[in-house]
Amino acid sequence: MQEKPANFTIVIFGANSDLAARKLYPSLYELAQWGHLPDQYRIIGVGRALLAHEEFRAQVHKKLLTLSPDTIFDEARFTEFCSRLFYVSLDLHECEGYKELYKELMDASPETGLCDHLLFYLATPPDLAPVIIRNLDQAGLGGKQMSCGGWRKIIVEKPYGRNLQTARELNAVIGKVFNEDQIFRIDHYLGKEPVQNIMVFRFSNGIFEPLWTRNYIANVEITIAEDFGIRDRGAFYEEAGLLRDIMQNHALQLLAAVAMEPPVDLTADSVRDEKAKVLRSIRPFFPDNAGESVVLGQYEGYRSEKNVAPDSTVETYAAVKFYIDNWRWKDVPFFVKAGKNLSVTETRIVITFKCPPQNYFGPAESCSYIANQVILCIQPEETIALRFGAKRPGEAVITDPVYMKFDYKTSFTEAGMTPYHRLLLDAIAGEQMNFIRQDSVEHAWAIVDSIRDAVHGIPPELYPIHSRGPESAVRIYS
Repeated sequence: MQEKPANFTIVIFGANSDLAARKLYPSLYELAQWGHLPDQYRIIGVGRALLAHEEFRAQVHKKLLTLSPDTIFDEARFTEFCSRLFYVSLDLHECEGYKELYKELMDASPETGLCDHLLFYLATPPDLAPVIIRNLDQAGLGGKQMSCGGWRKIIVEKPYGRNLQTARELNAVIGKVFNEDQIFRIDHYLGKEPVQNIMVFRFSNGIFEPLWTRNYIANVEITIAEDFGIRDRGAFYEEAGLLRDIMQNHALQLLAAVAMEPPVDLTADSVRDEKAKVLRSIRPFFPDNAGESVVLGQYEGYRSEKNVAPDSTVETYAAVKFYIDNWRWKDVPFFVKAGKNLSVTETRIVITFKCPPQNYFGPAESCSYIANQVILCIQPEETIALRFGAKRPGEAVITDPVYMKFDYKTSFTEAGMTPYHRLLLDAIAGEQMNFIRQDSVEHAWAIVDSIRDAVHGIPPELYPIHSRGPESAVRIYS
């Protein structure tokens, strides 16, 4: 990992986006207040709107007061933070405007050296990524064109392409302009404290790791549920759908964290090697068996959302049964469910262990009721629970499931960082463990492409808002 640099400039493409307002500016402000940013830093917003520096600062101030009112606890400090904000207006498709950005970056160099360490953040729609990257290269701002020392890096938001072909094309474009160790493909789930704890939980506890195999585990269930719809992202969802939006990244990254082998060490490449092996080992899907393994749904009323086609067949729910064809997990089903407008908002992982060979304390079918489970809750709770069977008080021998639970909030006094705090710091420091490598991106797209091809032409099943999803989703458990 690199040391904290003496100076730092982050250039945010999509400076007026919802992501920048809700996540990036609050995170950067708090990191500055906590002393995690260099004393000399700048934040340069890039967008199409014509704004002077002061107008941009006022706009950021207003958005933070509206969206993150608890963040600004000291107006004097925030005023100082705003003095580090600058703005460059350009058409992202026109190379000429990037020369103005180059000038803005380099003009400060003689006095402060602020062009030494540059981090480009693409908070833009994914189809703009190749355009921006090529124009950075043309303007002399690519990662392989260092004119004033230091480093240059780039953060690219998901979805990273639309399918395997476009992901490979984007990898080829970005690979010409930046080296792989300069590229940070971000998935904010990987910055969540409970997600980062999965590897620690598995590999630092001797009571679990020996049992973490097909010999003892019956199945794994991963749920990513939201009790709200697509909100104002109709145009995006019509292009993406849930398989591209959640399954290709969040869900498969959680699956890889649960299923990976122990890395040889804790370097970024060693950890990412093991995750890539898991994704490469996932059994592909074919039309003749997809009906048993895939259920797609669409919530009622989706077609009435803004910017959604009245006859849309885009999925807002997916339930998929995955198999990992390797030594550890052969024939263990991984049930992954994700959806919009469901009954709850939660992300959790449930590892269910096999029942004992003989059940002395009830009928054989009752084992599923008390089967041992490890339950990893990512949100809204941040907990780890262990379920086991215990005798109910009384003369009769009746077994009930009981729980032992660990809660981050009650067990630790210090507050953890948000995902964007952590991932921004990781990118500045050059730590890539919590970012997705090129091969994992392509393996994940190959999986999702095989799902989409296997169910092509099958319309999603409608499900009521705030329900558990399509009724037919139960068939993937058979």
